[in-house]
Amino acid sequence: MALTKQIMGTSLMDKSQFVSSSSKSFLSQNQFLVRPSLVPSQRRREHLRKANRGIVAAISEDLVKIVPVFSAEKPVKFKVRAVVTVRNKIKEDFKETISKHVDALTDKIGRNVALELISTEIDPRTKAPKKSSEGVLKDWSKKSSLKAERVNYTAEFMVDSNFGIPGAITVTNKHQKEFFLETITLEGFACGPLHFPVNSWMQSKKDHPEKRIVFCNKPYLPNQTPEGLRELRQKELKNLRGDGSGVRKLSDRIYDYALYNDLGNPDKGTDLARPTVGGQKFPYPRRCRTGRLPTDTDMSAESRVEKPLPMYVPRDERFEESKMDTFSFGRLKGVLHNLIPSLMSSFKGDKDFRVFGDIDSLYSEGILLKLGLQDELLKKLPLPNMVSKFQDYNQGILKYDTPKILSKDKLAWLRDDEFARQAVAGVNPSSIERLKVFPPVSKLDPEIYGPLESALKEEHITPNIHGMTVQQALDENKLYIVDYHDVYLPFLDRINALDGRKAYATRTLYFLTPTGALKPIAIELSLPNSGPTSRSKRVLTPATDATSNWMWQLAKAHVCANDAGVHQLVHHWLRTHATLEPFILAAHRQLSAMHPIYKLLDPHMRYTLEINALARQILINADGVIESCFTPGRYAMEISSSAYKNWRFDRESLPADLVQRGMAVPDPTQPHGVRLVLEDYPYGSDGLLIWGAIENWVRTYVHHYYPDSSLIRNDRELQNWYSESINVGHADLRHENWWPSLSSADDLVSILSTLIWLASAQHAALNFGQYPYGGYVPNRPPLMRRLVPEENDPEYASFISDPQKYFLSSLPSVLQAIKYMAVVDILSTHSPDEEYLGERQQPSTWSGDAEIVEAFYKFSAEIMEIEKEIERRNSDPNLKHRCGAGVLPYELLAPSSEPGITCRGVPNSVSI
Repeated sequence: MALTKQIMGTSLMDKSQFVSSSSKSFLSQNQFLVRPSLVPSQRRREHLRKANRGIVAAISEDLVKIVPVFSAEKPVKFKVRAVVTVRNKIKEDFKETISKHVDALTDKIGRNVALELISTEIDPRTKAPKKSSEGVLKDWSKKSSLKAERVNYTAEFMVDSNFGIPGAITVTNKHQKEFFLETITLEGFACGPLHFPVNSWMQSKKDHPEKRIVFCNKPYLPNQTPEGLRELRQKELKNLRGDGSGVRKLSDRIYDYALYNDLGNPDKGTDLARPTVGGQKFPYPRRCRTGRLPTDTDMSAESRVEKPLPMYVPRDERFEESKMDTFSFGRLKGVLHNLIPSLMSSFKGDKDFRVFGDIDSLYSEGILLKLGLQDELLKKLPLPNMVSKFQDYNQGILKYDTPKILSKDKLAWLRDDEFARQAVAGVNPSSIERLKVFPPVSKLDPEIYGPLESALKEEHITPNIHGMTVQQALDENKLYIVDYHDVYLPFLDRINALDGRKAYATRTLYFLTPTGALKPIAIELSLPNSGPTSRSKRVLTPATDATSNWMWQLAKAHVCANDAGVHQLVHHWLRTHATLEPFILAAHRQLSAMHPIYKLLDPHMRYTLEINALARQILINADGVIESCFTPGRYAMEISSSAYKNWRFDRESLPADLVQRGMAVPDPTQPHGVRLVLEDYPYGSDGLLIWGAIENWVRTYVHHYYPDSSLIRNDRELQNWYSESINVGHADLRHENWWPSLSSADDLVSILSTLIWLASAQHAALNFGQYPYGGYVPNRPPLMRRLVPEENDPEYASFISDPQKYFLSSLPSVLQAIKYMAVVDILSTHSPDEEYLGERQQPSTWSGDAEIVEAFYKFSAEIMEIEKEIERRNSDPNLKHRCGAGVLPYELLAPSSEPGITCRGVPNSVSI
């Protein structure tokens, strides 16, 4: 506990001087104010040293007892002080500025911010919790003009010496304007400072008349709640649940469920109507309810809110200012909202890239200049100063950063070894499986989809497996597959009927070479059976001449387009965004902020509801980015729904996922219970390190609060959270028998570790490489517009005469490409306020439990060591998938990062 003693700082004897009726007994404000901070990896050790400076960072249970200084017979009144940290908005609009000035004036006449302390004890006379006198924040009007990001206010209270320990504070905001309350620290009690980490918006009383309740950082299981806090605990949860009715206001803090019935906009035309996702026909997780009115033309569809208007999420889930700046004022806004409509009107139709240099020019000269569109567009701008601004804008926002895939070897994307490497160390390492049966077998119904036998034969692969037979290669774990046959085949007729879409259902086989690196050895391209003589399947193998080389490149591009769709709609959106939302909603509705499991999960829920709402607004909606830029088009969410039918929470932990895909086998001698079959699998090997650290931290945490499994079974809040997550949030799968039970500590460790893994490392591995790998569209086209030509096809002659032109015309058009690039640019960007794994807001005061604070710092230190191990692995020449000439290191699971596009960093939560 040495580290805890360092963090705890001053001794109890030092603190006892504060029990005094004189205000002179207070120490300086700075000594007690624990300033909010994060602990980036490079500063974590420095932070631990600074924690020695007299700041009380955690209150253990045995310290929270008032020293019996006063006589029990005659209670004495004494004064205590609250130091309240308020975070200012840096940028204010005119209305907010006016409201701020009005509040500064009216604060002087009693329309102020009032606080009241609530004791953990019951008053024997009133049978209600003991309450202090009301205290108001001092000097609000004087400090209202300060430009600092954080401003500290004080409030004073008179309490009796038998008041007990405050466990809650009520806040009444009598101002016109909301404000963000970060922390409250109480000084003057014999136990030393008491910390209330709030991090919440305090709404005006005129909008929300009830007093806000904030709790001390001391965690309590429901049956351990002090008597004085029991009613408040239930009241706060009831407020957060709401009553399931009404249209939500942006200032509300109500968490509830709804179907995905707001993706379409039938009032604007039948082509923008979309089916409701969620329910028997298209099963899906639930999303946050907004209560908006139905559309005029379809009563089952919820009316839409289009950008720039905000969509409801509970007020505390909204992006903070720096995060919103990163999201709103980047290339996404510039390209989607300003450039593309202008471009569409500046010339007739869309354009193809003419040569590869056109794509390169996006990084060197900007979108318009090299494509010959700048002069044409500038003529449409009416005023000379607008022309000047637009030219600056083009050079800044419209010139893309060079994607990382081009940083070491501009031609790497063409090579087969790089194509294979990205299957295990790229932005989607979650699809590859060990091939167990050859030829691969479909699970689709042949009565619906016709003969489903694979066209892959032994003669296709034996020339490329180093003299082995296929059975030998299977037995020695040398064959791997990325199989999208069953994902796409049911949708191909509809996809290929869309304008500008041509797709196959692909299977790609890889062989593990003696050097330890994978190489692709065959690609199967499947189309639906459209007649007895149609060639619905074909197999391509690595090139032997110029023509077959271009055919092979086209086949690989189709594989990448298949992969981009599954990556985005299944592994990324469905498995880390959509399936987590019900667990987050249920946590806010059923777990008190005092509950230790809520405190554990809190940083891993940050911003997820907001980014999911933004996705419904601009990404997965009708004619949104996903439909516009990815292979499935308007059938995107139907494909995602189809994948959800096969989703299983019990297979979402990393070890279970690896075993399910045959990439690992159970091995009790290994630290994580599994052994990788493919040793050089960067995602798997780095991921297991992080999984192990998360699981160890969660196990320590769970066993601390639940030494006996009966406590878990009898914890009504915990059981209600898990039950509601399944039965309401995942209602379409609630009857499945694979849902894990929650009756023991091991059950809870597994469930929580899985949720934290998905929110942090799994999402990071799938998200922050999108621009580094996809920002160069030929490397990872999100869609294809032409099939691979066959000799009898009319376009075969044009392919032979100019294969480069054919290849480029198969890729997304210029407008599709820049729209896609703009989106993955934003999605791959870390904001300045990012919190990474091993970090927390108020890192030493988020919990009032000293042992847990100690354990968290150990977890943080373990994450730092993992980062060093990842760096070591990236320098190991034996690991061909992450080290070598022109090979990108695998850093997507390296925990820390600077802001921006870095292709590394593991944030705590699904926050972008």
